[in-house]
Amino acid sequence: MLFLAAFAVMPAMDSIAKHLGDHLNLVQITWGRYFFHFLFLAPVVLYRYGLKALKPERFILQVLRGGFLLAATLFFFGAIVLMPIADALAIAFVSPFLVTILSPFLLGERIGLFRISAVLIGFIGTLIIIRPGAETISIGALMALGTGTMYAFYSIATRKLSGTAPPIVTLAFTALLGTIVMSAALPFYWSPLELSDIGWMIGMGFFGALAHYFFIKAYDYAEASFLAPFGYSEIISATLFGWIVFGDFPDVWTWVGTIIVIASGVFISIRERYRSKRHSNATSDIAPNI
Repeated sequence: MLFLAAFAVMPAMDSIAKHLGDHLNLVQITWGRYFFHFLFLAPVVLYRYGLKALKPERFILQVLRGGFLLAATLFFFGAIVLMPIADALAIAFVSPFLVTILSPFLLGERIGLFRISAVLIGFIGTLIIIRPGAETISIGALMALGTGTMYAFYSIATRKLSGTAPPIVTLAFTALLGTIVMSAALPFYWSPLELSDIGWMIGMGFFGALAHYFFIKAYDYAEASFLAPFGYSEIISATLFGWIVFGDFPDVWTWVGTIIVIASGVFISIRERYRSKRHSNATSDIAPNI
């Protein structure tokens, strides 16, 4: 339930970002997402772990991991300003397939014929969503692909960091890194904010922190390999938010492609769970939670 709640909350943050994208630039929106997210997390993390939480073990890899997530966030917020949230999310679901392809080279893992087949089928589903032959590929679709690519590298870095720091410490450091980077860029992209904009940004930070808190608590009760397939439930909540708030609803071909992508991703997650029973240090990849 906690895991499903996390993916029900996350599209609320994305919807706010899409709303702000009508009149604010991408740098300001992303800064607000990270800054207020960090403000909600900092008191808890500093109280429990002290200042050492600001420099966790394997610092360089932590920075790389945070950088990949920041890039994924920028790409995703850029995508949802240009296209429906559910469509962008469905394309970003390419990330587990990319992790599978990269894992032999970056993680030293072996992938079998079944997982390779699932990856190929998943890519076909992604192409159905994008439909490059039907019309020119939109910038939004390319940015959604960028989201999936960056999230794949983020997932690989997360695997390498497994067990080196408490999840909430890693989460807080990632939020701090994003805040620092976007604060450095903010003066060059600043435009006046309304009081309501600040309120929406606080909402983004709150929903982001709440969703990730639910993620962390969910892992206290179940293994990642069991939870991974449920991550695709985000497409349902994203569709509902997009339909109710913006009047967007995926067309038939987008649903066909999305179902193929989800089926392939769930199959890979099940294979990962089977593998994790034989290798205790194996982890599963969750659908993107930006």
